Amino acid sequence: MSSADPDDLVFKALADGRRREILDLLKDGPKTTGELCDHFVDWDRCTVMQHLGVLEKAELVIARREGRHRWNYLNVLPIKRIQDRWISPYASAAVDLLDRLKRDLET
Repeated sequence: MSSADPDDLVFKALADGRRREILDLLKDGPKTTGELCDHFVDWDRCTVMQHLGVLEKAELVIARREGRHRWNYLNVLPIKRIQDRWISPYASAAVDLLDRLKRDLET
């Protein structure tokens, strides 16, 4: 992927359900790579690492080494950036439309 737009990397990372599942696991707190591998019993460690690599490139996961362990942390800022740019403007327009509909029905 040659795009310079960081949002493209976020959308690509979020497009895969397995990567979204990793992010769901990290919502509860950081996990070691080993803990993530233990959760995905049908994946080998290399597959988990590849998915983590895509998430790191999109800055959705931040990895820190502590001794022999690699801790993976969820970074919600790229998702917030997507929400602010793409979702909020559309959501506010929908809320305004519902408000007008409510007022019209009440009169």
